[in-house]
Amino acid sequence: MKKIFSRQTYIYLFSLLMLSLVQAFAFAQDSSTSVTTTTTSTEQTTTVQPWVWVVGGAVLILIIVALVRGNSGGSGGRTDKVTYTKTTSSEDNT
Repeated sequence: MKKIFSRQTYIYLFSLLMLSLVQAFAFAQDSSTSVTTTTTSTEQTTTVQPWVWVVGGAVLILIIVALVRGNSGGSGGRTDKVTYTKTTSSEDNT
């Protein structure tokens, strides 16, 4: 028996349905009537103390240094070179 719709077709149809619902919800939020609202707000400005910038910069530099160093602290940053010499001899019995 031959399949009429494949799995990919169902995925496309489901995606189309979901996008249509999202679009319908977006249109439902749009209001065509004119509504007048009055809001009052007071604006407060705050200034950041200079020491906060200094501490933030120091922390940022420490993080950058820690990332650049990587994992070199675990091995001590030292490598050992090992030289292996093998000597062989053979005796001829004639």
